[in-house]
Amino acid sequence: MLNQNWLKPGDLLQVISPSGCLRELDAFEKGVEIWRSHDYQVELTPGYDEQWGYLAGTDESRFTQLIAAISNENYRGLLCSRGGYGTTRLLENWPNLNDFSLPIPKWLIGFSDITALLWTFSKISNFSCVHGPLLTTLAAEPEWSIQRLFDLVEGRSLEPLKGNGWGGGQAKGYLMPANLTVAGHLLGTKYQPDLTGTILALEDTNEVPYRIDRMLTHWRMAGVLQQLNGIALGRFSQCSPGLMNNTEFTVEDVLRDRLADLNIPIVSDLPFGHDSPNAALPVGVEAHIDGDTGVLEIKSNPLI
Repeated sequence: MLNQNWLKPGDLLQVISPSGCLRELDAFEKGVEIWRSHDYQVELTPGYDEQWGYLAGTDESRFTQLIAAISNENYRGLLCSRGGYGTTRLLENWPNLNDFSLPIPKWLIGFSDITALLWTFSKISNFSCVHGPLLTTLAAEPEWSIQRLFDLVEGRSLEPLKGNGWGGGQAKGYLMPANLTVAGHLLGTKYQPDLTGTILALEDTNEVPYRIDRMLTHWRMAGVLQQLNGIALGRFSQCSPGLMNNTEFTVEDVLRDRLADLNIPIVSDLPFGHDSPNAALPVGVEAHIDGDTGVLEIKSNPLI
């Protein structure tokens, strides 16, 4: 029987732009059409296509848009138009999460810069968060990835993801998918979730190896990586070494150097992140990782 908290065809969803300004209009429209082709009602928020520099409107405009979408009892889900940059600016003056409640169960779907909202809202009762394709990236996904997104939000089981196991045995923990850069800028703030005993799933794009090295070194010095039960690595796209010389480390070199000594299960080359495929992953749901076989499995689809 379908749980009342799952999304279902006919539900009303709202498009929000809490991050960068919308540039990929054709891709955006195709993404909206995919949701509508699955019989969802999709409403475009007034101001979703605004621009203020590289942002989708002023902080006040985007904040107002986001609060209105969350507070409206008619909307079952929030679809993020694109990533870019800007969500952390909205958190600066965010209400106290302990005082925040939802009128009805809601879903938030996005990735990349949306990481800041995924991690923040996953702490709020009645919010289910999905690290998955944005409206501007959805149409570029293979059919299996699109189907996986709808399987996740509609309550069907998810196939395990297969990658490259680095060893370390097996572990369970709550899955916390994230963009490495965005999540790193939440460390030390009140929006950093407790990552003790979790499985951290990381991806990134357009970061050369030394910058990834610097970020992971920060995570190590902050003591966060040492608290994890496992690490799932997705795609680090367009992260090739610079052209200054031929002595650069590769991304894999850096990842192994900064992570392999943690003595926990690690799986790399999983099919999520920028540039497709971007397999949808629930936030804060129990998962199982096998560093020997290279498998990441969602143990139970998330009930709100």
